Amino acid sequence: MTNHQQLIKDCLKGYPAAQKQLYQQFAPAMLGVCYRYTKSTQDAEDVLQDGFVRVFKFLDQYNKEGELGAWIRKIMVNTALNYLKKNKKYQQDLMFDTSELHVVSQDDPEMHLNAKELAELIRQMPTGYQTIFNLYAVEGYTHPEIGQMLGISENTSRSQYMRARQLLITWITNTDKNKVYARK
Repeated sequence: MTNHQQLIKDCLKGYPAAQKQLYQQFAPAMLGVCYRYTKSTQDAEDVLQDGFVRVFKFLDQYNKEGELGAWIRKIMVNTALNYLKKNKKYQQDLMFDTSELHVVSQDDPEMHLNAKELAELIRQMPTGYQTIFNLYAVEGYTHPEIGQMLGISENTSRSQYMRARQLLITWITNTDKNKVYARK
């Protein structure tokens, strides 16, 4: 029996020490997941707390076949999406523009950003773009899955992803230019 299996058994028995250990083991990484979908640390912490309530509520449904962290991550992503849908300050940003998008460029910019700078640029996107970009590029969901999760068409997901990607390319290009000018 692995440590996670014993920890799960102890959590299911209602042992507070086991629940605390599970939370402490996964909370830092899951806060990062939640933060990618929200616009503030406070919102991310709210999502994290709601997510862990769901983790403990549905822990008996964990099938032990996949990695526990991946299972918890999926719950956090779904909790973040539900938070965005229910929270008034995010609802307007989740209105997806369904007009057609023509691809401006397939070129990827030469990137001179570190991971933290890139993550910050992604967080500055409108919530709809940010959400779809994270689901597709970071979490690895397909456009049909994203469409189902967000109640939009597959084509809307693709379109919004392309718009988000193009916006990010523009920002990266401008950021790189500003860095070059700053060095001179």
